[in-house]
Amino acid sequence: MRLEKCYFCSGTIYPGHGITFVRNDSKVFKFCRSKCHKNFKQKRNPRKVRWTKAYRKANGKELAKDTVYQFEKRRNVPVKYDRELMVKTLKAMKKVEDIRTARERRFKEKRLKIARIIQSKQARAEIKRDIKLIVAPLALRKKEEVKEKVAQTSKNSKMEMD
Repeated sequence: MRLEKCYFCSGTIYPGHGITFVRNDSKVFKFCRSKCHKNFKQKRNPRKVRWTKAYRKANGKELAKDTVYQFEKRRNVPVKYDRELMVKTLKAMKKVEDIRTARERRFKEKRLKIARIIQSKQARAEIKRDIKLIVAPLALRKKEEVKEKVAQTSKNSKMEMD
């Protein structure tokens, strides 16, 4: 079963799915869904469309330069079947997948850490800018409490005079 990659969004295309477009110069383009095909026909650049893998890699949202991705490239070299080679290949595939998930996890954690730092800086700046909104209600409450105490003491003093 051969899984193809969408020319526009780099999503996987399973057998029997997607659209194949052949240009006049006999270049074949495969698309996973009509959304990708329509965007291609509108001559949109996948690196500028936010939901594509190309955009995510170009803008540092996903891991782009990693040696693990070289294993994912398609190779059209026929190899004679060998049981030992197959076992080694499967073990290597599992190791590569483990390495790749670990690296992706570290990459995401690093991105989230940067985002948290930026968010906390923005929150501090907002608090610093709008401190009067926080302090003013407390100050008003204190003034009201002081007025109530003064009013009570004045009532008490009037009652004592009578």
